[in-house]
Amino acid sequence: MSHRITGPSNYYIRKLIRDLWKSKISIWRVISKKLSGSRKDRVEANLKRINNKTNENDIIIVPGKILGVGELDHSLTIGCLDCSKSARNKIKDSGSTLLSIRELFEKYPNGSNVKIFY
Repeated sequence: MSHRITGPSNYYIRKLIRDLWKSKISIWRVISKKLSGSRKDRVEANLKRINNKTNENDIIIVPGKILGVGELDHSLTIGCLDCSKSARNKIKDSGSTLLSIRELFEKYPNGSNVKIFY
C-alpha cells in the first residue's frame, strides 16, 4: 500500500503554510489554504489584470505566480509565491515593491490593508 504525499513537497512552502495557519488571522489562513491546495488551483495573475483591479499604494498578495503580460502604471506592494523575470522587471520599473509571501507576512503580521488577489 503506497502513501501519497498531499500538498506541496517544497519544505519552505510547507513551513510557510504552517506559519500562516498558526497566525490565526483570517487573511493568512485563507492564503495558507490556497497554497496547500493543488498546484493547478494556484493563481496565475498577469500584470494587466493586477493593474486594472488595483489602486495606487495597494498592498496585494498573489497566492501563486505573477506573469509579465501587460504593464503596471502605479506603485503597489506585491507579495507572491513566484514571479516571471519580465514581470519582476516591470514591477521594479513601476516603482512597486515585490516581496515573497513570507516577507509580506512578516511586514504585515495582522494582515490589515492586505488584499488577496485572485
